[in-house]
Amino acid sequence: MESVFGRLRLYNAVLGVVHLVQAGATLALSNDFSLPVTGSYLQAAPGQAPPGEPVVEFDLRVGPLVAVFLLLAAADHLLVSAPGLYDWYVRNLRRGVNYARWYEYSLSASLMIVLIAAITGIADIAALLAIFGANAAMILFGLVMERHNLTTERTDWTAFVFGSLVGIAPWVAIVVYVAGAEENAAGEGVPTFVYGIIASLFVLFFSFAVNMWLQYRKVGPWRDYLFGEKGYIVLSLVAKSALAWQMFANTLV
Repeated sequence: MESVFGRLRLYNAVLGVVHLVQAGATLALSNDFSLPVTGSYLQAAPGQAPPGEPVVEFDLRVGPLVAVFLLLAAADHLLVSAPGLYDWYVRNLRRGVNYARWYEYSLSASLMIVLIAAITGIADIAALLAIFGANAAMILFGLVMERHNLTTERTDWTAFVFGSLVGIAPWVAIVVYVAGAEENAAGEGVPTFVYGIIASLFVLFFSFAVNMWLQYRKVGPWRDYLFGEKGYIVLSLVAKSALAWQMFANTLV
């Protein structure tokens, strides 16, 4: 068992460095490409007039945002492999919970989904905040799932179901905007790379839920909680790297 934890420590340390290098490369090589964040506000009593024309509140710099979610992942992996916090990490894994994973995902994955939403044309500041909040809630339901089932003899799927329902909302909004963009496009419509990002990231986001489902159904090697932990580590690397370099290849050079 100790050798398994030792390998997990090594995996986390290596992945932390990989994410750190990717973040540095993204910042060093990217341009100033940005996406507007807007707001439309009432100019009369409710119902008497539509909101005014959208005003740009600020620009969302894509390069730094990509670097931020990579840095969050790097911090998570490096911290849980560091002296002191590593012991806390191991104690929690022995019980069947990983707090660090869920806290990091609630920030990094939520930034990722906001970025995906922004490139589909969702620019309203309230909509982007709601998308961030819904995704963060979905991730934290994952933590609730783990904590709750520490004290149950039979797996309780309530948090998993509620988290899945909350987590699908941002993707529905994204699909609505992509469909609307295609329907109302004056030119070529939605760039092909946007479809690639949406499809690949949706599959990867869904894979996290599948990994948890297999863990709690105790299917094959997932009977061991630590096998599922390895799955989360691999999925985190692939998902964040996929979004970072798809964005880099298509908008940041």
